[in-house]
Amino acid sequence: MKRESFFSLDGDWEYAITRSETPPDVYDGVIRVPYSPESVLSGVNRALRKDEFLHYRRIFELPRGFRKRKVLLNVGACDQVCTVFLNSVPVGCHEGGYLPFSFDLTPCLCEGKNELCFTVTDNADSDVYGRGKQRYRRGGIWYTAVSGIWQSVWLESVPEVYTEELRLLPDLDRKTLTIEFKPAVHARAEVFEGTRPISVGEGEGKIELDVSLCKPWTPERPELYVVQFTLGEDRVTTYFGLRKFSLVERGGKRFFALNNEPVFMNGLLDQGYWSGIYTPRPGEMLECLSKVKAAGFNMLRKHLKIEPLVWYYYCDVLGILVWQDMPNGGAQYKQWRINLGPFVDLRLNDADYRSMGRENPLSRAQYMKEAIGTVSALFNCVSVCLYAPFNEGWGQFDAVKVSEILKELDPGRFYDHASGWQDMGGGDVCSKHVYFRKVKLKNDGKRALALTEFGGYAFSERAPKKAFGYKKIGSRAQFEAAISSLFRGEILPLVEREGLCATVYTQLKDVEDEVNGLMTEEGRWKVDPALLKALGEELFAAFSKAQKTIAENGDL
Repeated sequence: MKRESFFSLDGDWEYAITRSETPPDVYDGVIRVPYSPESVLSGVNRALRKDEFLHYRRIFELPRGFRKRKVLLNVGACDQVCTVFLNSVPVGCHEGGYLPFSFDLTPCLCEGKNELCFTVTDNADSDVYGRGKQRYRRGGIWYTAVSGIWQSVWLESVPEVYTEELRLLPDLDRKTLTIEFKPAVHARAEVFEGTRPISVGEGEGKIELDVSLCKPWTPERPELYVVQFTLGEDRVTTYFGLRKFSLVERGGKRFFALNNEPVFMNGLLDQGYWSGIYTPRPGEMLECLSKVKAAGFNMLRKHLKIEPLVWYYYCDVLGILVWQDMPNGGAQYKQWRINLGPFVDLRLNDADYRSMGRENPLSRAQYMKEAIGTVSALFNCVSVCLYAPFNEGWGQFDAVKVSEILKELDPGRFYDHASGWQDMGGGDVCSKHVYFRKVKLKNDGKRALALTEFGGYAFSERAPKKAFGYKKIGSRAQFEAAISSLFRGEILPLVEREGLCATVYTQLKDVEDEVNGLMTEEGRWKVDPALLKALGEELFAAFSKAQKTIAENGDL
C-alpha cells in the first residue's frame, strides 16, 4: 500500500509520564520515536508503570501541496492502549500492542501548525492483552517490558474515495492473481516484471489477472512482481510472489509442500528483540536477516511478537520463510507447568478456561481480535507460511477451534494450533519441543512432523551473572562440537527415518539473560556460519534422499 504521499513523524517528540490521564501543561523532555521509553535509544531509559500515563506531543505543519482531500495518521504499533488527539480533539482509540492502526485526521486539521498528542497506558501483567515475552522483572526466558510507540508514525493524504483494503491471492495452479479490494468500485491493476508490464485487468471489488509469465517464488529464487493499483484518483504500489503452501501425502506421511513439492524448512527461533528492545536501529533488521540467509537457513519462527511490516518485506526479498506466532497472553502462568513442560506432554483440557488462565471473557475476545487482526495485517506477506496460535499452553484455549477459525479466514497457510507440549490433535503440524533430553520423535501420519523448538545450548563470552540456557557450554570449540553432534547424531536420522520436515533451533540471538543464541545480542556469530551452512546442506540432502526413497519404495 505504498503511496507517493508520505510524511514521517518519526523523530523527536515531547513526552511526560504522569499519574493523570489529562495531558500535562509541561512535559518531562524529549523522546525519540519510534523507540519505547524503556529503551536507551529513546533517550528516556525509564519504565512505564501500570498505574501511570505516558503522554506524547508533536507539533507538525503539512508540507505545501501535501494535502489532497483526507489526511490519514498511520501508527505501526503502540503498546498497549492508546488515545490520539489532534488539536485537543480525540480522533480515535486503539487497544493492543502489536498491530498497525490508522485514524482520519481531516475534520480536526488546521491550516499551519497542528498539535498531535497520544495518551498511552500499558499493563504488562494484564490478562486481557497479548504481551509476548514482556515482564516487569526480567529473567530467564522473560525479557524487558516495553510501552508506548515502538513502530513508525506517518501521515499520508488520499482522495475522498481511496483504497482502504487490498487482498492479493496468487493461484500457482491456475497461474492467476486475484485482487480483492475495498471499496468495491471500479479499479485497474497492472503487473510489472521490472519496468515491463506483463498483465492488466479491471473490475469492481475484484480483479483477476493472468500471471502465467511470472516465475514461482521460492527461498532459492524469491521472484517478486510489482503491482500498480489505481482506484479513481488513488494510486498505490504493492507486490506479490506466485507461490503455494500445502500439505502433500507420500508414503503414508504428510509433508510441507511449497509449489506442490515437498520442502524442508531449516529454521531458527527469533524472539524479535533488538538494540531498541522491541525496535531495531536503522539497518539492523536487514543486516541480521542477510546473515541468517547466508548461513543456510531458509526459515525463521517469529516468536510471540509481530514485527514492523518492513521485516516481512525483507524476508520476501531474501527468500526466508516465516512462521508467525500469535503474541501470547492470559493470566500469569503456573510455574509448575513451565518447569514440567520439557519433560512431560501436558495434555490438559484447554476448554477449562480457569485452569488455562483464560477465565476472563474479555481476555478470550481480545485474543481473537488480535489474532484475526494479525492474519489480516500479514495477509499479503509472501514469506509468511504458518501461524502458531498458541505456544506451550501459555494462555491457550480452544486451540483446535481457534485454528479452524483462522484457517477459514486464510486457508493458504499452515496452522500449528499448539506449538509444544499442549497438543490437542488439530492443525497441520505434529509440533514438538524437546529440551534436556535426546530428540526422539514419532510421525503420526496425519500431520507434518516438525521439531518446533530444540537445542538452546548456552555459551557466552560475556557471561552475565544470571545467564540462562538449556545446556551450558564452556568454550566456542565445545559449542560448535555440541551443535554438530546434535544435528548429525539426532536430527539427521529423524529426517531419514521419520519424515521430519522442519526444525527450529533455539535460538537466533542472545536476549538479555538468555544466552542460548547462535549470535550475540549485537548480531555477531558465536559459531562459524560455514558450519551452520554445512549442517543445513546435510539436512536438505537427507530430506531429498528420503523423498526419493519414498518415490521408489512407497515409504522411508
